Amino acid sequence: MRSSTEAPAKALRTPRAAGIAGIISAITLGGAMALVHRAVPDHPVDAATWLANTEDRRALRAALVLLPFGGIFFLWFMGAMRDFVGGREDRFFMTGFLGAGYLYVAMIFVFGATATAFLATIDDVEHTSQKIEFFHYGRHLTSSLLREYAPRMACVFALTTTTIGTRLGILPRWLSWLGYVAGLVLLTLVSSVVWAEMVFPVWVLVLGGYLTVAHIRHEPAENG
Repeated sequence: MRSSTEAPAKALRTPRAAGIAGIISAITLGGAMALVHRAVPDHPVDAATWLANTEDRRALRAALVLLPFGGIFFLWFMGAMRDFVGGREDRFFMTGFLGAGYLYVAMIFVFGATATAFLATIDDVEHTSQKIEFFHYGRHLTSSLLREYAPRMACVFALTTTTIGTRLGILPRWLSWLGYVAGLVLLTLVSSVVWAEMVFPVWVLVLGGYLTVAHIRHEPAENG
């Protein structure tokens, strides 16, 4: 006979909100990227003009507020996607999926720390000449992190996720094509086309919405 202190084991179920995390992540990351584009110019500008414009630094600080939340919700989104795959996951592709996702979050967090140090140094340095010298270094460093290296990891994540979903038949054909196109854009065009990295949050938004709808449809059938 089972003792009164024993309770039946319960499976830990993925909450319905996990799919919505992809939508929130896409909105916060996309908003942060848009603010960074406004704050950190894509092309060389006069440093003195940028330093005199406080609106740009405010936009960058606002982006730094959104970035941590975008990274946290993106991890929840990864969990929702892995739960959607279930026990059919392949170790090879899942290694790429997890590795690229973790590295992408790490990249945007490193960007956040670097941009925070960049702003703090600009505020602390008293001499204008030193501020101008540091501005060019900080602009190139932050731009390369968010617009060069992070999108490459996003490319691997998008391609791996799409391949897993396509091979298992859990993604519709149109969403598979969208994932492959997004991955190729992030791989080949992100260095030469302005705003190309915004393809990734748009893809995450669409995929997060699909996972949310699929989870809602699956739940009543599972209960029945």
